[in-house]
Amino acid sequence: MTRLTTIRGSAAPLPIDNLDTDQIMPKQFLRIIDKAGLADGLLYDRRFDERGAPRDDCVLNQRAYANATVLIGGANFGCGSSREHAVWGLQQYGFQAVIAPSFAEIFYSNAMNNRLLLVQLERDAIDALTREASETPGTLLSIDLERQTVTSGSGNRFDYAIGARHKRMVIEGMDTVDLTLDSLAAIEAFEQRHFARHPWAQVM
Repeated sequence: MTRLTTIRGSAAPLPIDNLDTDQIMPKQFLRIIDKAGLADGLLYDRRFDERGAPRDDCVLNQRAYANATVLIGGANFGCGSSREHAVWGLQQYGFQAVIAPSFAEIFYSNAMNNRLLLVQLERDAIDALTREASETPGTLLSIDLERQTVTSGSGNRFDYAIGARHKRMVIEGMDTVDLTLDSLAAIEAFEQRHFARHPWAQVM
């Protein structure tokens, strides 16, 4: 898989704290046996009213943010149920990264396992990025995955932390199975040493 070292594009501001996965991907869009069509369900109740008409006040319905590849969210983004469909829907809609003050733990793991980059920044940095994206729609934002930096269109730069394992997973396009297979030689070497010391433990 192609290495992903930079994400560059416009950002859509959605500064809503505790935005849960039930809102990100409503239950009626989970009745599928594959991942197809989840973009239609993304934040459906925020994008459309009870008649199915687009809500003008939803940022995702505004033309200026039509091609956004980064979503700027609020604290505890992705809380609620563990549905992986929320991650798939964000990706199908075109988002490559979500920037927020904090993320729910299960959502964080689901996202990183599917190569959706999650960037956690301090609230002041989030407020600055949200303000810029709101005041200047379409302004470009750049995320350097190797240097772990976010640079706004105005030149503001913020550093973010990420674990080495998750960083490698996103850059290399690996999931947890790939990581295990990549360590197969070390696993087999450990197994040989272990049973050499404890031969009685080996199942024949």
